[in-house]
Amino acid sequence: MDLKEIRFDGQGLVPAIAQDARTGEVLMLAYMNEESLRLTMETGYATYFSRSRQKLWKKGETSGHTQQVVDMYYDCDGDAILMKVIQTGPACHTGARSCFFNPMVEADEEDRPAGPGIIQSVYDVISDRRVNPQEGSYTNYLFDKGVEKMCKKVGEEASETIIAAMKENREEVTYEAADLVYHLLVLMNQQGVTPQDVYEELARRR
Repeated sequence: MDLKEIRFDGQGLVPAIAQDARTGEVLMLAYMNEESLRLTMETGYATYFSRSRQKLWKKGETSGHTQQVVDMYYDCDGDAILMKVIQTGPACHTGARSCFFNPMVEADEEDRPAGPGIIQSVYDVISDRRVNPQEGSYTNYLFDKGVEKMCKKVGEEASETIIAAMKENREEVTYEAADLVYHLLVLMNQQGVTPQDVYEELARRR
């Protein structure tokens, strides 16, 4: 790429946003100069310019929390960079997954629009229940009963989804499909299969 499209500021820097390529979560904001931008493009790993230390730094160089770049874009004005990355470990120096964890305005959970990330979110809750059982948890009940019970529930929910579809009842199909996906995620977790494994398998089939 010809970097003449990038409008560096008076200090020769451009802000660069790192976004999780899998979930869409915004991980961090840092700055790049021309050299760090070229290195990022050449190596495939995020390299930034530290304004406080006045030197280049490869993300994860000492911590191991690297950012493998999948896609890079510049905005309509050429004065900001967006990178979609595969993040290893936390992105924030505090140990948080994302640097953006200080709330200013937050919607109530029920008002927050759902997206594809809800699959991973539900799977993470299932994983947590498996490690940290909670009394009365239906997920823990399924783990206690084992794979046979899980398979039976997946079969039942698949049948109920089919019945709802045959009735052409959109609301019922939505409800039953959600039940099916949840039970399938529990079974996947028990089998050591992650949503990412399934995403990658689907990608291979494109």
